[in-house]
Amino acid sequence: MRNALILAALLLPATALTQPARAGFHLCNKTKAEVRVALGRFDGRQWTSEGWWTVKPAACAALITGPLQARYYYFYATDGTGTWEGKTNFCIAPTARFKAEGRADCARRGFDRRGFSEVDTGRNADWTQTLSN
Repeated sequence: MRNALILAALLLPATALTQPARAGFHLCNKTKAEVRVALGRFDGRQWTSEGWWTVKPAACAALITGPLQARYYYFYATDGTGTWEGKTNFCIAPTARFKAEGRADCARRGFDRRGFSEVDTGRNADWTQTLSN
């Protein structure tokens, strides 16, 4: 019995080391079209939105790497013909890569305004959001 416990204690750290940490916010595209994704969040002081990540069909992308710091994140995605959107407004640049601080006065600052979908991560360090038809 004692030898089994020692063996188990020796094997646990080795097993844990072989499993890579995968903390972050990931988006998987289960559609047949390439999608562009923007992400919104609140860091405790300021709202920020940024984009665009391009995610190919049947692929996933890490939008945030490292442990998630907030409970709620927001995303907006489009495949050019349809969108995944919600009720929480953020600023976006329609075509160019962007980072917009704040959620107000989008047009005055040269941005468009879009509704993002809210994601409740439950304070998990890692979250994967899936897009499907």
